[in-house]
Formats: sequence, C-alpha cells, structure tokens
Amino acid sequence: MLLQVIQPGLVGLMDGSVSTLAPLFAAAFVTGKPKETFLVGLAAAVGAGISMAFSEAMSDTGELTGRGKPVRRGLITGFMTFIGGVGHSLPFIIVIGFISSRHEQLSVALVLAYFVVGIELISIAYVRFKFFKMSFWLSFLQVVVGGALVFASGVLIGSRG
Repeated sequence: MLLQVIQPGLVGLMDGSVSTLAPLFAAAFVTGKPKETFLVGLAAAVGAGISMAFSEAMSDTGELTGRGKPVRRGLITGFMTFIGGVGHSLPFIIVIGFISSRHEQLSVALVLAYFVVGIELISIAYVRFKFFKMSFWLSFLQVVVGGALVFASGVLIGSRG
C-alpha cells in the first residue's frame, strides 16, 4: 500500500502543487487577467498530470521494487499531480462570477491561491509525517523552501513581462 498508492500519490501531489506555481503566478503577473491565468494554470496541471502519469508508469515494472503495477501507479501519480496543480488555479476562475472589477478579481484570486498553496504544502508535510515517519516541521520546511523557490521564479519572471 505504501509504495503502491501512498508514495505515487505523494509524488504527484508534490509535483502538481509545486511545479505549476511558476507558470500560474507568472501568468497572473504578466497578464493581470484572472481567466487567462486560470487557463495557464489548468494547462499546466493537465500537462503535468499527463507527463507524471507516463513518467511513473514507465519508470519500472514494479516487479523488482515491489511498487506495484505501473499503469496503476501512473494513474495515481497523474491524477494527484493534476489535483495539486489545479487546486491553486481554481481561485482565478471562481472570483470572476463574484467580483466585477478585473483588478479586484486578480487581487482576491491571488490571496485565495496563496491560501490554497498553504493548505497543499501542509497536506504534503502531513502525509510525509504520517506515512513516512518524517518530522512534520522539517518536512514542512523542506516543502515550503521548494515551493518558495518555484513561486519566486514565477513572480520574478512574471514581473518582468
């Protein structure tokens, strides 16, 4: 169960939550448009999910490592990658129905997205703590540092646009 479901799901959640930060926030700062930002985030989440599904499914047969059937692991990893990536993209489309000013839409969506990213990072740290016996705080620190580096790269690149 641990190597066949939890670990592939965790890898996907970590990849989706972190790898999609840069394109999403770069798009937010370059365009200033919530709908376009959402579309970039959705594309990043879908692309990352497909990429990670194939990568995990083709990484090994599972026979020598005990990691289970490759297609199952690939589906789990791909799905969780998509979930991790789309979570912080959703605020950019949700606010459109509630707020009329595009500037306010973007501001509110950014705050909501920051909050969702925080929940994602706490969730990742918790799974690592619960199933892999890691220190929660050390795990949280590691995930936050990785996420912060990717986030900063997206903001830096996006603010140059």
